[in-house]
Amino acid sequence: MISAPLIVGYAAALRGELIERSRELAERSKVPHSFTHGEMPAVIFESYEGGRAHGNFIPASYRAIIADAAWRRRLTKVHTHLAKSRSPLRNTRACELDSCTSSDALLMNIFCHPRATKSVSLRAMLGLDENAAPEFGVRARVPLVGAKFDRTEVDLRFGDLLIEAKLTESDFQSKHKNYLESYRDLKDVFDLKLLPRKGEVYFGYQLIRNVLAAYAQDCSFCVLADARRPDLKEMWYSVLQAVKPVTLRLRSKMLTWQELAEVLPKDLQLFLVKKYGIVRAGQTEQLIVHRASARSPRIAAASARPSSGREAR
Repeated sequence: MISAPLIVGYAAALRGELIERSRELAERSKVPHSFTHGEMPAVIFESYEGGRAHGNFIPASYRAIIADAAWRRRLTKVHTHLAKSRSPLRNTRACELDSCTSSDALLMNIFCHPRATKSVSLRAMLGLDENAAPEFGVRARVPLVGAKFDRTEVDLRFGDLLIEAKLTESDFQSKHKNYLESYRDLKDVFDLKLLPRKGEVYFGYQLIRNVLAAYAQDCSFCVLADARRPDLKEMWYSVLQAVKPVTLRLRSKMLTWQELAEVLPKDLQLFLVKKYGIVRAGQTEQLIVHRASARSPRIAAASARPSSGREAR
């Protein structure tokens, strides 16, 4: 198993890259933004043009988000770590999807894009029915002992596929054995001796919970993570090897954002390259940008009103 210092290193390195990319993008495009406090201040993007545009989203996806009531509510979810962070550009607290390192924002940029969700190639890669529609922040309702249910959310339910999204999060969390044993199907689904653990503390809790959700609902499960996070990949396979039902193991998989990018619309591919450094396998950032610019001289991000760029209060 990858050591803790390396895990922190992978997460911190990716976080640093995303922050620097977003800072340069925000200043170059002059979109409203502010910064958090701390040694590595994150970029907090603001909506603009009367709420019709947002620096953390590609325009096509953001238009779709604000046109859908359920998706639009996700924009108002207060950031758990930045709840007290305020910006000179707004009177509200920072929200999760405003942060440049938000995995939920990345998820919605992709799965709210009108042409992406209609892509035959994307649906084939994920094993989706043609009539499936994305639902974000769905209650997992994982069965507990005593006819109760877990109330935590699944990042995305797309038809009969449950998706967990990761980007710069440090890990998949850990829980004590006593906590895990409150799940009704734990021992039916997992060989506890094979799960990654230290003493009675088990690692990969969010993966365990989501696999249990897929089992209870007869769904498939996919974890999406960045190729620059080999620590998350290793943890996924450590959990997967402990899944006992063969059919469930076959319905569970990991994909990287980079693999997903291969079947996305060209404008979305370019956005992911510039903002997140997500480059398709066998490609380089320079090549993708050059090809996009050759197709359209207006491929650069749309201009917006200037931002003070001052630090969040």
